[in-house]
Amino acid sequence: MVSLTIPGERDALLTPTVDAAGKVHVQIHALSKRYAGQAQEALKEIDLQVKRGEIFGIIGRSGAGKSTLIRCLNRLEKPTQGTVVIDGIDLSSLTDRELVAWRRRTGMIFQHFNLLSAKTVRENIELPLKVAGVPAQQRRQKVDELLALVGLEDAPKRMCTTFWRTKQRVGIARALVHDPELLLCDEATSALDPETTRSILALLKKINQQRHITIVLITHEMDVVHDLSVTQVAVIDQR
Repeated sequence: MVSLTIPGERDALLTPTVDAAGKVHVQIHALSKRYAGQAQEALKEIDLQVKRGEIFGIIGRSGAGKSTLIRCLNRLEKPTQGTVVIDGIDLSSLTDRELVAWRRRTGMIFQHFNLLSAKTVRENIELPLKVAGVPAQQRRQKVDELLALVGLEDAPKRMCTTFWRTKQRVGIARALVHDPELLLCDEATSALDPETTRSILALLKKINQQRHITIVLITHEMDVVHDLSVTQVAVIDQR
């Protein structure tokens, strides 16, 4: 069985006070996930709340179900049961077209970057805007803004084939192209060296503070939780 607990805060999360109710950004209730052909559930009866504008960390060992949980938050995985409510919207109520539109407003940073090596830094960041039909001038302005934010002003024509520090910054910029209010990070620093990890965590902290974006980050490293000054931490484990 897989469960998720927040030390010392479970009761408060499941029964929010009136003052906190208006600040809830993400609400997960009784969320379970079982993959076809598997006897054991990947997730079982997960309950948690994430407040708007905070950095929420989910920590656990490899195989504990962290990636499954975060993929349920943008409906890349469909829960077996339970609800995911974000900004008051139950994701299970959305049609396929509505879900596509909703995902554009939710940023996702992947562990292995998911960049196109045959395209430049600018082209990789610009791609979601191009797919969405954003005019060329607006695309250029947005990409220039994001290049400055992530410290890549001098690299728009560089190819995304080398330099892991550059790749993760490109991935972060691409996740922000639609000005999301929620940013999901799937082991965003696990493939990076310590120096690069620190610089990426500093960048995420700056994004949270400057843009007031809610960040949900999963990791198996306590140092990441500490260095990012995470507001709350949930532990997901096998029981």
